[in-house]
Amino acid sequence: MQGRLLAGRYRLGDSIGSGGMGRVWRAHDEVLHRTVAIKELTAALYVSDSDRAVLLARTRAEARAAARINHSAVVTVHDVLEHDGRPWIVMELVEGRSLADAVKDEGRVEPREAARVGLWVLRALRAAHTAGVLHRDIKPGNVLLGHDGRVLLTDFGIAQIEGDSTITRTGEVVGSVDYLAPERIRGHDPGPASDLWALGATLYTAVEGRSPFRRTSPLSTMQAVVQEEPEPPRHAGPLEPVIGALLRKDPEQRPDSAAAEQMLAEAAEGRRPSAAQAYVATARYGAAGAGHGGGHAGPAGHPGPGAAAGTTATPYTTAAGMPYPTAVGPTAMPAHPAATAALRPRRRRRTLVALALLAALAGGGTAVLLHQWDADRGPGDGVSVSRDTMATAGVPEAGGAVPADWIRREDPAGFSLYLPKGWKREVFMTEGGLTQIDYTPDGGEHFLRVAVDTSPDFNDPYAHQLDLEQQLRRLADYRRVTLEKGLYRDRSSSRWEYTWTALAKDTSFPGPRRAVEETYMSRDGVEYALYMSGPAADWDTTRRQFRAVLQGWQERTG
Repeated sequence: MQGRLLAGRYRLGDSIGSGGMGRVWRAHDEVLHRTVAIKELTAALYVSDSDRAVLLARTRAEARAAARINHSAVVTVHDVLEHDGRPWIVMELVEGRSLADAVKDEGRVEPREAARVGLWVLRALRAAHTAGVLHRDIKPGNVLLGHDGRVLLTDFGIAQIEGDSTITRTGEVVGSVDYLAPERIRGHDPGPASDLWALGATLYTAVEGRSPFRRTSPLSTMQAVVQEEPEPPRHAGPLEPVIGALLRKDPEQRPDSAAAEQMLAEAAEGRRPSAAQAYVATARYGAAGAGHGGGHAGPAGHPGPGAAAGTTATPYTTAAGMPYPTAVGPTAMPAHPAATAALRPRRRRRTLVALALLAALAGGGTAVLLHQWDADRGPGDGVSVSRDTMATAGVPEAGGAVPADWIRREDPAGFSLYLPKGWKREVFMTEGGLTQIDYTPDGGEHFLRVAVDTSPDFNDPYAHQLDLEQQLRRLADYRRVTLEKGLYRDRSSSRWEYTWTALAKDTSFPGPRRAVEETYMSRDGVEYALYMSGPAADWDTTRRQFRAVLQGWQERTG
């Protein structure tokens, strides 16, 4: 792809960023002799024709939305072109990094600097709202910090232009879950106040180094947004009351953009805004038993399809067997949310367990469907491979070499690997920089999950697994087999193996289970986790298959 000429004018250079929907390239405009950024819609390559049409429409809408806004804090769109049957957006190149990268690199942003950043984002939003455009995806990753000190808002890919409802399906929720305003999750029409909520959550993340509402799954995160108050920020300084005002649950009780701008300007000068006191709630919730579910006892753990933890959360994770939803899991909405414990994961964690859940949040009209191929279907549903077949076909030799009858799978996510014939592929999730792909021969009794995280929370695989294990200890009969540092493909890695018991009341695949995960960081800073789980009874076969998977694995290149 590098070096390709688009539209007879734009010469692609190196890739400078990627996410679940697309990739951004540095490019040279050979007509005007300037460096630009070009956004490639890679997601259009891997979806159905109907979804591709929606993605293409959104990309064109992104260009139209940005073009309507004339403000120095909004990334300029220069051109939209067609190539390979899909649109590419030519934009102003901002030399710098995103606010998300700044938080990742430095842990948190100093309050006065965060207020300055927020002030420019707010000014960009005021210009957008005046032009009739709602951004709808304000988050740290969409705030760019130029080396020259500029702050710019980018990615209007899901923006809503006033009067245009052609590219959003009925009942569809779009945006990054952590930063969706409560009214949007409830299914209400968004307004400017929804963007201000997202700005408040973004500023909280900047000063605290973590999202205020992120839990162990999209569902539990949305539940927290609707029902819980965030923990009071400890590092916000004069910005604290501004964040609190922007995060009011009722959009009518949030400050408007003019009031918010004044408060942010004062905070940027190191003064605590006196006007913010008018927006402070009279009571705060979120502690254990406070009536809104408190925190979440769910880790982001590992156990895959069939995992259960009795009355505790399952890691990677499903709340299989939980009386309330924590990590991803096939359970109903909580009957007694006050019973949940206040244990709030502070980092995004991989969710290495498949789930399916349909829920209406807080009585709202928005139904949220999360993908399931696990606990609600029996061992034979949609899959013809028997357990005996799984145990005998394509079993590697003890040394871990790839069997001759395995086939190479070129995954659309960019990696490749060898697997026995008949293993079915499922996209578990794509959110931000995190993509998770599942392969299973039998509906989930045995399965492989590959997690690719381009913006990992840890730069040390061993530390990441230790952090995850703290959540995993709630599993029924959890026992660590091994968790140790190592080398994989000449890169620092960590190998984690453990056992637990899945309960019959929670899953179609009850009984003792075992899992193993190899996690490593690539040279370009991408975290890869290869995770395999199956019944303990035939673990010798699964272990040998895992070794063969590692032998044949190839990470993405380019």
